[in-house]
Amino acid sequence: MNGEEEFYDAVTGLESDESYEGVSEASFKDAIVFEGTQEDSDRQLQENGVRQRRTALPASMISRNNFSLWGILKKCIGLELSKIAMPIVLNEPLSFLQRISEYMEHTYLIHKACATPDPLDRMQAVAAFAVSAVASQWDRIGKPFNPLLGETYELLRETEGYRLISEQVSHHPPISAFHAESLNQDFVFHGSIYPKLKFWGKSVEAEPRGTITLELLKHKEVYTWTNPLCCVHNIILGKLWIEQYGTVEILNHSTGDKCVLNFKPCGMFGKELHKVEGYIQDKSKRRHRVLYGKWTECIWSADPQEYEAHRKTERKGAGDARKHKQEDVAVVENEDADDMPEVQETVAVVPGSTLLWRVAPRPAHSVQMYNFTSFAMSLNELEPGMDGILAPTDCRLRPDIRAMENGDIDTASREKERLEEKQRAARKERAKDEEEWSTRWFHSGTNPYTGSQDWLYTGGYFDRKYTDCPDIY
Repeated sequence: MNGEEEFYDAVTGLESDESYEGVSEASFKDAIVFEGTQEDSDRQLQENGVRQRRTALPASMISRNNFSLWGILKKCIGLELSKIAMPIVLNEPLSFLQRISEYMEHTYLIHKACATPDPLDRMQAVAAFAVSAVASQWDRIGKPFNPLLGETYELLRETEGYRLISEQVSHHPPISAFHAESLNQDFVFHGSIYPKLKFWGKSVEAEPRGTITLELLKHKEVYTWTNPLCCVHNIILGKLWIEQYGTVEILNHSTGDKCVLNFKPCGMFGKELHKVEGYIQDKSKRRHRVLYGKWTECIWSADPQEYEAHRKTERKGAGDARKHKQEDVAVVENEDADDMPEVQETVAVVPGSTLLWRVAPRPAHSVQMYNFTSFAMSLNELEPGMDGILAPTDCRLRPDIRAMENGDIDTASREKERLEEKQRAARKERAKDEEEWSTRWFHSGTNPYTGSQDWLYTGGYFDRKYTDCPDIY
């Protein structure tokens, strides 16, 4: 086995006990268990008979206080981190497949688009959905587990009217494919994600390569876009913080309408932190609406002329004060940490604007729970009887993630090493037999709307015929 294969097979692997020196079972002896973590058999039902989803994890977040990342990352500047073995203490107890499913937290925006007769209003709802899909990343500094080849995740939400299936279709390079569909045949939402992570000395930049496709079946419309880049600052020293930046273009392939969203980098004084600004134009490039807000908070829509007039007045009134302030403030270079700018005031609403989306508040105990949203809290929940229905490759059944969720990092480390070794052995066996890996639920093809290579859903997952699924756990 060559060095490159070693890297890819050991992704996020724990090389030895030294990798997490100072982190042991003693680190979680005082773990807080919040209300809502009782056994499933004790959980109360809602009045309509639907079982409540859990509101907390079984154990609080594993401490990272005694861990130093510099020993691993100092040789990785400029490299793609999917090739580097990372210690499990940096993870959060979710698979990347589950992290992808967090796109669906604000599915009501897709339903709103489906129910809206006006194409401009539909584009506004789709744009708000695209922004909402990255909102859960704020303060999520834990790394999701890299999926094993053939790993799957299903999410069935009957009350929200959709179901989702995802599969890890490639290990080298790592590619995750997903397919979500309305239970009422209103929409199909799908894509394949190839995350590229690079370390730049003080920060880690994640580029989520891959096209997102949303089909509104009733309106016979198709929208495509890509997600912005995500950067985690102060990987070595200082308080970790996250920003999203880059241009996201949402194209309506049926009408030619386009929404261009600029996720702004925070800038020297941090005044642009979290801000999103953009516009919707038709195929003749005439601008109809301006969108603005913060991806951590809300998105508003305004008439372009009213927006620009308001901004001119605002700039004129604030110009002298800003100039005076900048002259008085000394800019101090900090070579050790990229301090997070102070969060500015909430979004200043332009008169006449329409609210498109507002983020749901996180649980009070989110900080102790890997900064999960309420939606994320429920993703790895294994409800009674579910293990007899799920595909054996579903990541709810993955023992290392389950152990970490329960606060047992020693078992989680051992299980992850075992699973990765099993994956390496299976790959060697296929190579010996000159056998190619065969995906189960997706196939490689061409996205009919963009013409680019994509992974498309083959179908049949919810028929519950899992006899030919690979043994990966």
